[in-house]
Amino acid sequence: MTTTITNSNSNRNPILDWEIIPTYEQITADDVEPAVSVLLTTSEEALHQLETSEAATWAELMPPVEHLLDRLSRVWGLVAHLQAVKNSPDLREAYQKAQGPVVGFFNKYSQSKPVYEAFLRLRQGSEWATYSEAQKRILASGLRDAKLAGVALADDQRQKFTELSQRLAELSTQFSNNVLDATKAFQLRLTEPDEVAGLPPSLQAMAAGTARQASGDNGHEGDSEATAVDGPWIITLDQPSFTPFMQHSQRRDLREKLYRAFVTRASDQSEHGRGEWDNLPLIKEILQLRHEQAELLGFANFAEMSLSSKMAPSVADIFALLHDLREKSRAAGERDLADIVTLARTNGAPEADNFRPWDVAFWAERLREQKYELNEEELRPYFALPRVLDGMFSLVEMLFDIKVSEAEEPVSIWHPDVTFYKVADAQTGEHLASFFLDPYTRPSEKQGGAWMNVLIGRSTVVTPPSNGQVRHPIAYMCCNQTPPIDDKPSLMTFREVETMFHEFGHALQHMLTNVDYGLAAGINNVEWDAVEIASQFMENWCYHRPTLLSMARHYETGEPLPDEFIERIQRARTFRAGYAMLRQVNFGLFDMTLHAEYDRDNPEDPTAVQQRIAQETLILPPIAEDRFMCGFGHLFAGGYAAG
Repeated sequence: MTTTITNSNSNRNPILDWEIIPTYEQITADDVEPAVSVLLTTSEEALHQLETSEAATWAELMPPVEHLLDRLSRVWGLVAHLQAVKNSPDLREAYQKAQGPVVGFFNKYSQSKPVYEAFLRLRQGSEWATYSEAQKRILASGLRDAKLAGVALADDQRQKFTELSQRLAELSTQFSNNVLDATKAFQLRLTEPDEVAGLPPSLQAMAAGTARQASGDNGHEGDSEATAVDGPWIITLDQPSFTPFMQHSQRRDLREKLYRAFVTRASDQSEHGRGEWDNLPLIKEILQLRHEQAELLGFANFAEMSLSSKMAPSVADIFALLHDLREKSRAAGERDLADIVTLARTNGAPEADNFRPWDVAFWAERLREQKYELNEEELRPYFALPRVLDGMFSLVEMLFDIKVSEAEEPVSIWHPDVTFYKVADAQTGEHLASFFLDPYTRPSEKQGGAWMNVLIGRSTVVTPPSNGQVRHPIAYMCCNQTPPIDDKPSLMTFREVETMFHEFGHALQHMLTNVDYGLAAGINNVEWDAVEIASQFMENWCYHRPTLLSMARHYETGEPLPDEFIERIQRARTFRAGYAMLRQVNFGLFDMTLHAEYDRDNPEDPTAVQQRIAQETLILPPIAEDRFMCGFGHLFAGGYAAG
């Protein structure tokens, strides 16, 4: 059977009318509302049929359920993907208008008592003993998720729960949009040679390219002719620009300016667009509404609600783990900071006596260079994206007996930088899966960070007409790494290499599943505090000597990465690990404290929570204006809250 949804009129809608791969270039914001309208009408009909069917067996109940949920996730997932990679005012407006009704229907399905009771009949029936582990997991999680959606609530409470869900979805979207807008609004324009002192040539070239691209908008004379050598140069808050500037700029005043802009993004402390994209009011409302939802379901707080679908046993266990990590990392973190302060003092730097957060990355990089003779910029020429991909694909061919290759036939893509790959069984050549790779930063339209997402998943229940046996999975892999500059390919930092491997781990978990039921295939039904295991597994191979040798070759000469560089990379793996662990513990404690200790009658200001946790955890406390939480999408615009 197919899940293609067609319009009732003669005008075909590209959001609906696709089988395997959408025609991305044909999709416009105007297509969203009519597509969602058709989707919800079709879904309402399917839900009504489910609720009146009195299904008593797996075969009667679960295939229609999977078709219904697949239609919803395919269509709305496509819109959400484009919102993340092709963000525009028109698409935002269309997305926000459609989001409420879509969330409302998801809740309506999850709160359906007839569907819940049908699941319960299967769980308690004689068939249960014959089900596979995947089938049992689907039913168990379906019953759990129904309870977490409020199926047991009274009618008025269910309506309230749905309203809260819709508002939370709106706030999440606005949070992401504010971060994107605040990030792209800031530009540090440099015109004098001393302002780029210490910056590597790759960053100067990228900053000059940014100036050329911006020349039509900001009106600065001469920007259209910017060069790496003579400038002008524009530094942004996008990671490929921000991070190397903080690591290498010899101008402490400019490091401070950039740092302050970064940690005050989307907050009332920001000097660019102050208050215009302030996420603090959104955070306060999100915390309040999450707590209200948890109370409706009988939980003491949102953290307890979150953990009910995760592996961690309790809030107390998480706090115990985080406090234990904090104590065991403290001494190492103090040594890490002392080492870089000592280096600054040895070099006669005045900041040694007043070390501030904008000094950390700069002097840490100097210490890495001194201690390990390792310079990120020296490594870049050995990690050109095409070679890194070849090495990564060779590795997974060895590990999983698969073959990854760029698709020969053209497919629809949403941006010229995107490439489509196919995955096959290395022995038989049988097609297994596919994925899109969107590797480069596009600050004007693409959200920051890196992620894997799903276009379609594996299923033998929902299958396309062109292949009635199985639907093969297709993944999105999106990164925000350094783009090609001038005539050079994308030359990656080692951290960008790790990120690529990390996201490919997620993609492999999605693509290499052999579960036939879409509701439990790939990353579906994996607890969210376990979903990072596959990605962390893949990251480890970046330190594996044969893997490094296979992918690290100079982009011009083909010379392999020298042995001494490989040894330095391996030795530097735990560089500043104590300091880095405390940073992660700070994030975790902030997250859990916000969600586990929320007092609805007297809520603590999130700013105060952030500052208090930082004072208790970090070696070098943040500045008073720090509002990193206002850009913390994992918690307020993602799926990681209290988890």
